[in-house]
Formats: sequence, structure tokens, C-alpha cells
Amino acid sequence: MESFNFGRFNLPIGGSFQQQYRAFSVSMMAGQERHDVEKGGKIIMPPSALDQLTRLNIVYPMLFRLTNETMNRTTHCGVLEFIAEEGRLYLPNWMMNNLFLEEGAMLRLESTSLPIATYSKFQPQQVEFLEITDPKAVLENALRSFACLTQGDTILIQYNKRDYELSVLEVKPGTAVSIIECDMNVEFAAPVGYKEPERQPKPESPEAMDEDVTDGYDTGFVPFSGSGARLDGRKGKGPLSGKDPSRSTTDGHQKLRGIPNYNYKRSKLTFPKAVDRSKVANAKNPENEDAAEAPSFEPFTGAGKSLRQKRKPKPR
Repeated sequence: MESFNFGRFNLPIGGSFQQQYRAFSVSMMAGQERHDVEKGGKIIMPPSALDQLTRLNIVYPMLFRLTNETMNRTTHCGVLEFIAEEGRLYLPNWMMNNLFLEEGAMLRLESTSLPIATYSKFQPQQVEFLEITDPKAVLENALRSFACLTQGDTILIQYNKRDYELSVLEVKPGTAVSIIECDMNVEFAAPVGYKEPERQPKPESPEAMDEDVTDGYDTGFVPFSGSGARLDGRKGKGPLSGKDPSRSTTDGHQKLRGIPNYNYKRSKLTFPKAVDRSKVANAKNPENEDAAEAPSFEPFTGAGKSLRQKRKPKPR
């Protein structure tokens, strides 16, 4: 490939930008702290790199491939500013971890072009990520500080003053994609350490519920079981007993009140006007089915009385 020497740079015609730099985390940068760099996926390069890039026929936006040749690790990024010292690059801390870089390690940088992203899948590294109400909206806002995504990286986003790590499980149409002005479908995998909630046991059947009501015992509040006092000072007859002998059992407990509906069906309410207690007793004790039934109620069969008295006949 032909090349021309412009000053101190040896620039290939129609070639790509390639250079070796020493990599440092943003916290090592002199001056004010740059939290905006930690939040995104862009790096800070020296001004000489901008001078060289302007002389090349490169594709915009500027995207770069970063390679740690010692550990055979690769990722991709964009550029935020050209204000670093000569021979240095400043990277976000999460990018340093992905490349297995130590402070001042040599890093190879070269310009590249990537396809536009159409799909991506992330896996949160903390279960607390599920507490976010709208995670897709939060991720969309955070990815505005990124220029590209690389499959296998673990990126860092911030929300409500808290850091969340997301592993990039898959991207399409390639293993590295550009996310600048793209329409990308996003999916989430279950967070690391997430466990499915245990299923609750099924509720009991209506037959079992009726059985519990009819055969249960009232071990709680017993009405009218206290002792009374007279205002005239006389002694009472002793403590009152609220137990009904007709409802007591051999062990001294009392059965629950109420007459269960043996024809109960779930999601159906019935409102009977009158209850035939003899039928309920026969339902409990099938042996009494042959017993004589109680007389049924007949309306307007009683004897009437008049408030007007009959006049006595006058004696003749």
C-alpha cells in the first residue's frame, strides 16, 4: 500500500487508523472527575489522533476496535473527546475490566465500521434490577452514552445513583454493532441469582371446606360466659354459661354455628328464603331419612281476633 509522510505521521492512503497507546482508567485522569465517561461506552483520546483522523478517509461516526494482544481480548467503543495526554487513552473502568487491563498497559486501537444494530439481549448481574419499574426505558436512556455494543461484554449503567451491570448475551446482525440512530429490539434474560417464586398450594375443594365447617370446634370467644353483678347488692346465681347443650359434644367443645349449604358451587351465591332444618338433619344423618317430616309451614292458617266487641242483645 502506498503511503505519504505528512510531518511526523506516516499516513496510508485509504487505510484505517491504527496506533498503540497506554491505557488508563478515567479516575487516573488529571483535573476534575469525569463521571460522564464512566456512565458510557466512549473513550478520551489525545489531540494528535484527531489530527491524523481528519487526514484519513474514515467513516463517520468514529468507531474503534480495542485489542489487548496479551490477553487476546477485544471490545469496541466510540470517542468522546480528544484531550488526553499524548500516548495515552482514558477508558471507563468497566471497559478496563472487560479487556483485563492494568493501569498503563499497552493497548492497540484501530478504526472500524460496524453494522447497525437490530436486536440485543441483556442479562442483569443483580437481582435488584427487577425493582426498576420500566427497565427498557432506563436502558434506552443509558445507551445514549454508548456508540456500540460487543457480544460478551459486561457494561455498566447508572440509575437513581446506583450502578447496574448488564452482560451483553447476544447482538444482531453481528458480534459487534453500532447503536447510533438505530431501531433495536431489546430483551432481558433472568438476572444472575434469580429464583422462581414457589407456587402456593391449591385451595381446598368446597366439599372439604363444608366438612371443616360442620365438624370444626369453636375454641375462641364464647358469648355470655362471664359473671354478673346486681345493683341492689344481692349475690347472683353464679357465673353464666354461654354453652348451648344442643351444640356441645362429648369432649366439651362447641360446634360452630350456622347451617352449611351442601349444594354449594364455586362462584355461585344462593339466597334461600327459608331453611328446613329437618332436611339438614337428614343430610347429616342418613339414618333419619325415614323419620317423619315436620309439618310444613302454611301461611294464613291461624285464628283471627277482632278489636270490636260484639254487642249484647238488649233484654226485652
